[in-house]
Amino acid sequence: MPRVRVIDLETAGTGPQDVCEIGWQDVILGADGVWRLDAERGARFVNPGRPISPETMAVHHILDAEVADAPFWKDAAPPVLRPDGDVAALAAHRAAFEQRYCTPRLTGGARWICTWKCALRLWPHLSSFSNQMLRYQRMPKGLDHQSGLPAHRAMPDAYVTAHHLRDQLNAASLEQLLAWSAEPGLLPRVPSGARRGSAWSELEEPQLKAFARDRDINLRFSAETELRRRGEIAPDVRGEPRQRTLL
Repeated sequence: MPRVRVIDLETAGTGPQDVCEIGWQDVILGADGVWRLDAERGARFVNPGRPISPETMAVHHILDAEVADAPFWKDAAPPVLRPDGDVAALAAHRAAFEQRYCTPRLTGGARWICTWKCALRLWPHLSSFSNQMLRYQRMPKGLDHQSGLPAHRAMPDAYVTAHHLRDQLNAASLEQLLAWSAEPGLLPRVPSGARRGSAWSELEEPQLKAFARDRDINLRFSAETELRRRGEIAPDVRGEPRQRTLL
C-alpha cells in the first residue's frame, strides 16, 4: 500500500544536529484509489546535545529537562524516516527546512514533497500559504481541531500538513507533486513592494526582469516563468509546461 510520511521538526537552534522533536503522520493510498490519513502517527523527543535556545523555546515550549534522556538525532531519525515497509516519499510544509536535518544519509535518499510549493500551484487563489493559514482558509475535511493543537509542536503540525497533502494527492499525481517540489516555489502574486498583490501578468517587462535578478530564488523563478510565457526568454526544456493547466 503506497504511503507518504509527513515529517515535522522542532529544533533547539540552527545547527545540523539541533532537532529536539520529530513528529510524523502517514498518508496512504487506499484500494479505491483515494489517498487518506492513516492511523500511523506519532512524535518523539530528541536530545539536541546542547541547551535549547530561549528563542526557540518560546515557539515550541519544549524544555531541556524533557529531552535530557532522549536519543540523539543520528539514532532517533532513521526509524522514523526509514520505517518498515518503506515510503513512496517524505513530505513537509516548506520541506527545505526539514531537509537540512533529514539528510539523504538518514532518509536513504527518499524523495520529498513540499506541501507549500504544491499549495502555490493548486490553490493560487488563497491569500496565504503557511501551514496554519491553509488550515483555516481551507478547513480540510476530517481535520480534528484538537488533534492539530498545539501549533508549533511536531505531531500536531505533521497532522495538519497531512490533510493538505491528502487533498493535494487527490488533486494531482504523486509524480506531479514531486516534480513541483523539485523546483522553486511558483508564487501566484508579487509578495512585497509597490506591486504587492499584483499578478505577474500585470507587470511590465522591466519590472519582471528586475524580479528575475532578485536574490530570492522563488521570486526569480516566478518572474522567469512569466517571461517565458511571454516569449521574452527561452522556454524551459526540462519537461512539460508548468502551471499553465492550473491557472
